[in-house]
Amino acid sequence: MRELEILLENYWISKDDDKELYYRVKDSLPEYKSFLNEKLGYHVIVNPYLIKLEKIPGKAEEWMGIQEFESTMEYAFLCLLLMFLEDRGREEQFVLSSVTEFIQANYPGDERVDWTLFRHRKCLVKVLRFAAKIGIIKVDDGDDSGFANDQSLEVLYESTGLSRYFVRNFAVNILNYNSYRDIEKEELAEIDRERGTIRRQRVYRRLIMSPVVYNEGPEDPDYAYIKNFRSVIENDLEKYLGLSLHVHRNGAMVLLPESHSFKDTFPENRAISEIVLQMNYLIRSLIENGELKPEKDDTITISGAAFDSMVKSLRDENSPGWSKEYREMSLDRLIDEIRNYMRGFNMIEEINGGREIKIMPLAGKIVGRYPDDFKAGLEINREVAVDNE
Repeated sequence: MRELEILLENYWISKDDDKELYYRVKDSLPEYKSFLNEKLGYHVIVNPYLIKLEKIPGKAEEWMGIQEFESTMEYAFLCLLLMFLEDRGREEQFVLSSVTEFIQANYPGDERVDWTLFRHRKCLVKVLRFAAKIGIIKVDDGDDSGFANDQSLEVLYESTGLSRYFVRNFAVNILNYNSYRDIEKEELAEIDRERGTIRRQRVYRRLIMSPVVYNEGPEDPDYAYIKNFRSVIENDLEKYLGLSLHVHRNGAMVLLPESHSFKDTFPENRAISEIVLQMNYLIRSLIENGELKPEKDDTITISGAAFDSMVKSLRDENSPGWSKEYREMSLDRLIDEIRNYMRGFNMIEEINGGREIKIMPLAGKIVGRYPDDFKAGLEINREVAVDNE
């Protein structure tokens, strides 16, 4: 069901942005609402302005932050912008200086906000661009990108009224929580009261939202649920999303047919994705020839230096087939990009600040390589293989 995929992929469907899509999704809701409520525990917000599926993760993971943000200050600025917009009605206009004054007066961190600092101005520009992209504000006049270089710049904005739907509604008071782990602990407490329901919903969420659900041992309740109810899960994923479930001894994951084009999947149509496919092939080759030896849980822990050396070997062998950007990229930056990408897809874990790398089982499951004769000037075709063992 394409409409369900659209709900899962997008933060919300704004009627102002796409009226036809808004009504198409709204009309389709009865077809899969029971699946969302019972299997995922997701609430659908429907009002005259938007349709929003409140997507709560089964488990917090590193990649789940806002991709455009790089610091806690940016998240704090976003929260303050949402507070600022609470008092602004739909289509009400305001200027940039009113936002900067509000943030400067209410910022809770130890560091004082100083708009003479380029770093602080740049953080705010990123937040404003994200807010416009997500649709909680509109730029009516001016260009806020110039604020990074000129703190006196003015821009006229308009509130869309959607900011009040941005933050998830919590069933409990979270004012005294110190981290996301406190929220997870609250949900674990709920398991004792509603054991079957909460666990089922958590497992479905993890399978749909995460690259892989690893088997964390004989006492792992989520993996036990997947094994015990595999056929039911398979039927649901196929019926509602056209996905197939693959269950291995060390983990479970869903695979997409070629006709599907979800965002942020692996592999994807990006140069770094193709390079990581080749990195995975190198890892599997080293396992097969005995140079890397998996533990009982199919993980492999090596030094960060050894991993970086593997990246260098990969570049030396395959870079003629890469895009110009990656052919000319410094080795240090290439290592960072590969590490970050693989970490985001749960293929590796960095230990002790990256001094050690734990290679996870998924890295050996989905691999790719160039044909043996690609250097001879033949067309380069990517071969992707999925190990079903």
